[in-house]
Amino acid sequence: MREKALALLKQWNENDALVKHGLQVEAIMRHYAQEAGQENAPEGVDYWGCVGLLHDVDYEKYPEEHCKKAVEILQEAGYDQAFIHAVVSHGYGLCSDAEPQLYMEKVLYTIDELSGLINATAIMRPSRSVMDLEVKSVKKKFKDKKFAAGVDRQIILDGCQRLGAELDQVIEQCILGMRANHQEIGL
Repeated sequence: MREKALALLKQWNENDALVKHGLQVEAIMRHYAQEAGQENAPEGVDYWGCVGLLHDVDYEKYPEEHCKKAVEILQEAGYDQAFIHAVVSHGYGLCSDAEPQLYMEKVLYTIDELSGLINATAIMRPSRSVMDLEVKSVKKKFKDKKFAAGVDRQIILDGCQRLGAELDQVIEQCILGMRANHQEIGL
């Protein structure tokens, strides 16, 4: 399942930064799936990971149609409606009417923007790594609206509320997820 998803992501995204972003979100989604005990569920760790991997499948070639073109791309690739809804729900309120309903969808909605902030924070460190990154460092950058200004902090806060989780807790889980795959994601 992952090989197919990764090939599809690379087919539609040649930009290395976008591919790495997909890998980062995948790592976090896999971590959350494991934390939620999804190892043996039909929509298990691989499923969650592939949703994360493909969440921006259409972004490079169709930025103005983001989350709309993804539906077509994913349908043609054989993904079912539940998978497609999960993918496009991360754009709820911005470029999609698909509201995150399932826990997995709420996680994706919350961590997409946050992963970008964590990435930006990590690459500013001397180590350029998540391996020694602490929650307080990310939280400090979260409060600095000029740092990674393109990151929509309100979506992150809305997502935390949807998850019923504190921001610090979500930051910590994202860092742990990214650490699990730090070499592939380049951090």
